[in-house]
Amino acid sequence: MSLLNLSSKLGRKRKKTIGRGNGSGHGTYSGKGIKGQKARNGGTLRPGFEGGQTPMLRKMPKLKGFKNPNCVTYQVVNVGKLNIFEENAKITKENLFEKKLIPKKNKPVKLLGDGELTKTFEITVDKASKEAIKKIESRKGKLIILSPTPPPAELAEK
Repeated sequence: MSLLNLSSKLGRKRKKTIGRGNGSGHGTYSGKGIKGQKARNGGTLRPGFEGGQTPMLRKMPKLKGFKNPNCVTYQVVNVGKLNIFEENAKITKENLFEKKLIPKKNKPVKLLGDGELTKTFEITVDKASKEAIKKIESRKGKLIILSPTPPPAELAEK
């Protein structure tokens, strides 16, 4: 056995020492480039630092307010538009969608009291205004509200 055939049991090299010696880059390389903040001890830059110019995050416009995750956006239908249906018709979301009174089938519908009602209907919606309820009941119609609003906190305690 010769010295050339000897090997370590670990099989690993020693980590190269950097940042020592002449940093000029001519002939001897110390491994950190030539001078400057990054060549010095502790010379790391924080994430997002752009060399002193105004960072991208500060150039971006600041957005005001927030988006409420509990907000429900209703599709609005006025009572006056329901006169296109036949007398005593059962009106649902699907019917409103077919007549193009609402753009989507899967979103909640709110009935508002604008306009005059000339016929009697049985209407199923998610929510309705007081004025719309009054107009439907005055025509002896039937209103089914799928998701009634909870009472205010003052009334719930009593």
